[in-house]
Amino acid sequence: RRPISWITAATERLFSPAMDAIVAVTPKIHDRFSRFHRRVVMIANFPLLPEFNARTRLTPGRPARVCYIGGISATRGAFEMVQAVAQAKTSVRLAIAGSYEDPELLRCLSNEPGWAQVDEYGFLSRLEVAELLNSSVAGLVTLQPTPAYVAAYPVKLFEYMSAGIPVVASDFPLLREIVETANCGICVDPTNPQAIAEAVDELVSNPQLAASLGKNGRRAIETRYNWSSEATKLFATYENVIRYS
Repeated sequence: RRPISWITAATERLFSPAMDAIVAVTPKIHDRFSRFHRRVVMIANFPLLPEFNARTRLTPGRPARVCYIGGISATRGAFEMVQAVAQAKTSVRLAIAGSYEDPELLRCLSNEPGWAQVDEYGFLSRLEVAELLNSSVAGLVTLQPTPAYVAAYPVKLFEYMSAGIPVVASDFPLLREIVETANCGICVDPTNPQAIAEAVDELVSNPQLAASLGKNGRRAIETRYNWSSEATKLFATYENVIRYS
């Protein structure tokens, strides 16, 4: 893989300067291409404002639940999330919606003690995703510290914020800046199930805190992290390319 990586990097550097413009999706990618191209714009995959404009509604007498939506893999924290609900002191369930990258992973997860507290939903439509978010106390985005994820903009983070629920996120510099600036959740060591469990317990046992953090996240989506603002940048890039080509 290393030689392929070198070849890819050399190819990018060789051909990128000939491009009319380059669209990057994270600050790290933007900075890399900016070293050898003068017209690089970052267009993040932020949510549409109306799509997840929901508020959390919990059913009295039923256990609270936190959710994870997206591809399910070990590097996305599947084991740590399941282990966390087993260690939580509050009565909480974990709702998982998405597809498994490795069929063997499901068998391994089902052997975890916390699996009895997991509800599987499989692949959901966008409307079903909104309904699941609408009934969850918090959203988990405990990606593991791999090079691909440390500098990533996880879409699920912004979807949780858009739905007005607090996030429990990996304590990576990029995610921490977003979460702490917006005051919309709790950052934890994603490799530590106990730390995840403590964050979940704090949000489940303190509904007022959870509601406040959720509102803050939604406000940040409305003012900054939404597709409307990104579309404006993208259209401006197209116009510049047409004008100067």
